Amino acid sequence: MTSLVVEVGICLIGWITLYAILCYLNGCRGYEWNCRLVTLFHGILIVCVTAYIGYVDGPWPFTHPGTENTPLQIRAMVLSLGYFSFDMGWCVYFRTEGVVMLAHHTLSIVGMALTLWLGESGIEACAVLFGSEITNPLLQMRWFLRRLGRYEGALAGAVDLLFVTLFVFMRIVLGGHMLLCELASPRPRLLIKIGGVAMYLLSWVFMVDIARFAWRKARARLPRGWVWHKGPELNGHDGKSD
Repeated sequence: MTSLVVEVGICLIGWITLYAILCYLNGCRGYEWNCRLVTLFHGILIVCVTAYIGYVDGPWPFTHPGTENTPLQIRAMVLSLGYFSFDMGWCVYFRTEGVVMLAHHTLSIVGMALTLWLGESGIEACAVLFGSEITNPLLQMRWFLRRLGRYEGALAGAVDLLFVTLFVFMRIVLGGHMLLCELASPRPRLLIKIGGVAMYLLSWVFMVDIARFAWRKARARLPRGWVWHKGPELNGHDGKSD
């Protein structure tokens, strides 16, 4: 366990170093721009690694939950644990996120740390990483398009549509199916099952915000003067949810 703590510390230093280099080379863009570049890099990297784990290295998370961690699963969780520790510290320091996002990061950190400590259920953790991070590059692309003043074009619309579709399918549909497999299996420990339920409920909190965003987007595209008679107007903010 001591060696894992050291490895997570090294990964944390690595993410901080990458952020510092980006701030040095790209300082004119601001701190959040460079932090999101780190987030984008982590998202792409961890999706590739966890996709290989799930589809090639195995085992299949829907049929083998609660199995012993493999070396590659451990490396993936160490890498992401270092990243989430960095991003959690960044969000707290700059006070950019609300309670929901901080709860998401806290659950992610505790869940991966617990999985590493127990030495099992790594395949579920990697599956959750894959399902949650696969939408991350789209979310960051959307933010960059907004900052560059190019959010009103066809590309932004395609990004939004793909993001919503992937989120619903990966986090709600497949995530719900995997949670049922997790709860039905006798292998995973109770703490792991509780964590899975908490993460899934948090996905629904994000889903509500995304549904509100999609509703506002759809209403904005309605012909001028068209009146919707059912239900009150939804108010909300389009906040960061990565």
